Amino acid sequence: MSGDSGPRTVLLALAGLVKSYPDVQFHLVGDEATLRRELRRSRLLRDTEQVQIRHASQVVEMDDAPSQALRGKRDSSMHVAIGLLREGQVDAVVSAGNTGALMALGKVFLRTIPGIDRPAIAAFLPTRKGRVLALDLGANVDCHPEHLLQFAVMGSILFAQVTGTQRPRVGLLNIGSEEIKGNELVKAASALLRQSHLNFIGNVEGSQIYQDGCDVLVCDGFVGNVFLKTSEGLAAMVRQELRASYTQGLYGRMAYLINRPILQKLRRRLDSRQYNGATLLGLNGIIIKSHGNADRLAFARAVEVAIAEAHHRLTLEIAKVVQDDLAQVIRNSA
Repeated sequence: MSGDSGPRTVLLALAGLVKSYPDVQFHLVGDEATLRRELRRSRLLRDTEQVQIRHASQVVEMDDAPSQALRGKRDSSMHVAIGLLREGQVDAVVSAGNTGALMALGKVFLRTIPGIDRPAIAAFLPTRKGRVLALDLGANVDCHPEHLLQFAVMGSILFAQVTGTQRPRVGLLNIGSEEIKGNELVKAASALLRQSHLNFIGNVEGSQIYQDGCDVLVCDGFVGNVFLKTSEGLAAMVRQELRASYTQGLYGRMAYLINRPILQKLRRRLDSRQYNGATLLGLNGIIIKSHGNADRLAFARAVEVAIAEAHHRLTLEIAKVVQDDLAQVIRNSA
């Protein structure tokens, strides 16, 4: 019900998803009258048992405080959806709504996986040779070294599940590649990571991220969110500059026609919609956060991330691995 365009974008995305995933059942959670009206208006979704409506009388607005979502809106669509996940009636939840409220409700209703202190926001981003999984991208502004270790363990499991890579390379975002570089948090986290079973390759500078410097990039939420927003802004500026250059004058338009196949390939590669859908990693359940301004393609991609993680039983895989690995590191550092 939230996000920049409300349920309309969700329904447009859903029209393609029901065809691509005939074995998946979709639950639309929100005001029933509004949802049914939008379904009739779209004319894209006829009667199908694949789509169920779950009524919720309230909406968590984008500017609502997490405490208001928890205590003041107990019948919000976000509240009801995560309740369905906790009760086992659904396998995953996707929302384009208020990130803080989504994380707060997830932690209260689902709790964290044993051995994990804090959930992290994790998302895949494109690199020169493939993609990198970055976390935390904003859930935890202040972290301890143990939290970064937990992020690295969870990120390695997710990357391995999605890509099939057996020992993904884990890098720690820092101001230099040398061990002596960084603040006390990064130095202490580096020591813990070196004692783990992970394929830790050391510090990674910002300039190395998009050059395939690592598979899993670990940082605290403050640094991660700044990195993510800066990357998105830079990508948008490059697209705008290219568009302006190729539309100015006759020579610009001729150059565009000649280079069109290459430019279209580049645009698809850098299209942020293809990478929409961040995982709230570490909860006892799968919750995917979509961008609030997602269009139908971007929101569909977020749902596909949820379907893939549900099929891989990601939560169970993390729970199986994380306790043994963290216990080993604690013993080694004692």
